[in-house]
Amino acid sequence: MNQLVKPRIHHLGVQTADLNNCLAWYLEFFDAEQKWELDRFSQLTLSRLPGIRRLTEVAAGELRFHLFDRAGHTRQQPDEDGFLFQHVCIQVDSPQALQAARRRWAELYESGRFTFSRPDQPTEIVVDDDGVQSLYLFDVNGLEYEFAYIPDGHR
Repeated sequence: MNQLVKPRIHHLGVQTADLNNCLAWYLEFFDAEQKWELDRFSQLTLSRLPGIRRLTEVAAGELRFHLFDRAGHTRQQPDEDGFLFQHVCIQVDSPQALQAARRRWAELYESGRFTFSRPDQPTEIVVDDDGVQSLYLFDVNGLEYEFAYIPDGHR
C-alpha cells in the first residue's frame, strides 16, 4: 500500500532576506500567531541551508509557515523559466474571504510598514466555468499565493 495515500501539508518553508519584515507581514496578513523561534540548528539543517540564522514558526489555523533568513541572501527572485513552485493555493470557506484577503493585502501594502520585493497588486477575483473563485497575490518576498473558494461538489 502507498505510504502517501493521504498526504497533508505540515508547513510551508519561506526563505526571506528580512525576517522581521516577513514575520510582521505574515502575522498581520494571515492573522497568525508566532509559535516558536530557533537560532541553533542541526548539522543537517546547516548543510541544507548554509548561513541560516533564525527560523520561526507562525500558525494561521492549521496552516503553518516556517520563516527563516540566511546570511548572504541575494534578494533576487528565482528564474521564472526554471523549475520552481509557481504558487501555493490556500482554500477559503467563502467568496467573502477572498474579498477580505484582497482588502487586507491592500491595507498592509498601503500602510507603508512593509517592504515588498514586487509592486504587483492582487489580481481581481476570477470565476472559472465550474464556479471556483480565485485570487492571486504576492507576499513581501514575491512568493505567489492563490486563495480559492471551491463550492461544494467541485473538484
